[in-house]
Amino acid sequence: MKKTFPESELILNEDGSIFHLHLKPEQLADKIILVGDPDRVGLVASHFNTIEHEVSNREFKTITGIYKDKRITVQSTGIGCDNIDIVVNELDALANIDFKTRQEKDSKKQLTFVRIGTCGGLQDYTPIGTFIASEKSIGFDGLLNFYSGRNEVCDNSFEEEFKKHMNWNQQLAAPYVIDANKKLLDRIAGEDMVRGVTIACGGFYGPQGRQLRIPLADPEQNKKVVSFSYQNHRITNFEMESSAVAGLARLLGHKALTVCMVIANRVAGEANTGYKNNINNLIKLVLERI
Repeated sequence: MKKTFPESELILNEDGSIFHLHLKPEQLADKIILVGDPDRVGLVASHFNTIEHEVSNREFKTITGIYKDKRITVQSTGIGCDNIDIVVNELDALANIDFKTRQEKDSKKQLTFVRIGTCGGLQDYTPIGTFIASEKSIGFDGLLNFYSGRNEVCDNSFEEEFKKHMNWNQQLAAPYVIDANKKLLDRIAGEDMVRGVTIACGGFYGPQGRQLRIPLADPEQNKKVVSFSYQNHRITNFEMESSAVAGLARLLGHKALTVCMVIANRVAGEANTGYKNNINNLIKLVLERI
C-alpha cells in the first residue's frame, strides 16, 4: 500500500505549489544548481539561452531555463544546512510525489544537484581563488542524524578517526561524513579543481573557529582540523551546506556535489571580499559540465 502524505507533512500552497519554494512540479528541471545567495541566481541564469520560469519567496529564488541543450534549474538556498533540509526535501517532493494523490510516484526521478559556493581554505595548497570540489563532506550540523539510514550512507570509519583526532566534545552534534557522487565528481571537477574534504559548519563564527567577543570552547579546533589526515585525505575547506546536500541526496537517491571558490585562507589569514566577479568563471565551468 502506498504511503499517503497528510497536509501537515506535505504542505502545499493554495495555488498547488510547494510550501517554501513556491514551485510547481512542471517548473523543475532534473539538473539543479544550488547557490546560497539569491542574487547569484540571476548571475547563473544570465548565461541561459532562454528562461522558462522565475519564482521567488523569502531567500528562495528559482529560475528554470535552457543552457545550450540542457534544461537547468538554479535555486538559492540561503545560508546553512537547515535551509538545505527545506530545499532538497521540497525539490525531491516536486520530482517524486504526486501532489494530487499525495502519494509517491511509481517511477522515481534521479535529480542532479551541484552546489556552487564560497569557502575558507585550510591548507597552503588552497590559496584564495582555488576551486575545490568536495570529494567528502563532514557535517558539524548534525542534520543527517535525524534521518533513518544515516549509517548506511556515511563513512563511519572516517567519522570515528576524525572524532578521535579532534577529541570530540560530546556536547556537540555527532559529525557525519558523506561522499559526493563519484561520477558527478569526476565530470565536474575534471583535472582543474582540487578534490578535498569539506567541513560544513553550523555557523560562521565559533563553529569555524572565529573568535570575536565570545571565547571559543576549543581554541585549538582549527589546528587539529588542519593537521587531520586519514587514508590520504586532508581537510581542505570550511563552508556551511555541503554535508546536507550530499547526505540528503544520497538518502533520496539523487546525485550531488559541492564546488566552492576559496575567498579566504584561514591559515594565511587572508580574505578577498571582492570575489563576486571571479566566481563567474566557476559558474561557467559547472554549466558546461553538469
